[in-house]
Amino acid sequence: MTNVHLETPRLRLREFTCDDVGLLVDLDSDPDVMHYITGGSPTSRSEIEDEVLPHWLDLYVTTPGFGFWAAEERVTGECVGWFHLRLRDGHPVDEPELGYRLRQRSWGRGYATEGSRALIDDAFMTRGARRVVAETMVVNAASRRVMEKAGMRADSVFRSDWPFPIPGDEHGDVRYVIDRAEWERQRRG
Repeated sequence: MTNVHLETPRLRLREFTCDDVGLLVDLDSDPDVMHYITGGSPTSRSEIEDEVLPHWLDLYVTTPGFGFWAAEERVTGECVGWFHLRLRDGHPVDEPELGYRLRQRSWGRGYATEGSRALIDDAFMTRGARRVVAETMVVNAASRRVMEKAGMRADSVFRSDWPFPIPGDEHGDVRYVIDRAEWERQRRG
């Protein structure tokens, strides 16, 4: 059985395996899913097989408790996408980054918020986080709403160099944060 990282009322977040190449290829083949990442271009099967998935599998060993997890509906077992809570190069180890990518048919069902809240809770309760961060393009209103519903607040706008020109990238990116004190207040209130 695959290692389950955590469960929510509707989702199971489990470790990826080598058998998940097809799931990732399918997810990254949807131009709408990839719009704010690559401008809609798919990730090639060879890149997923040779780079993406091996890196993710390695994270389970090198940074236990952090990494990328396949998100499945608990009732049906259907994969709805993935979430990550990862350590970022050059950033404090107590400041992990939250991220997610969901299949289009799973949008608007509250899965992104549910999984994000669970990983934020895990970061503070289990991983010793001082602060959790997440980033998206300023124009990605749907992702920004998820971060806000998960209890995060907009912290700063910045410009990143993207390898793909994406409409709206001239407006920059926005960093969302939640620190331990904010998280504790939200849990109490």
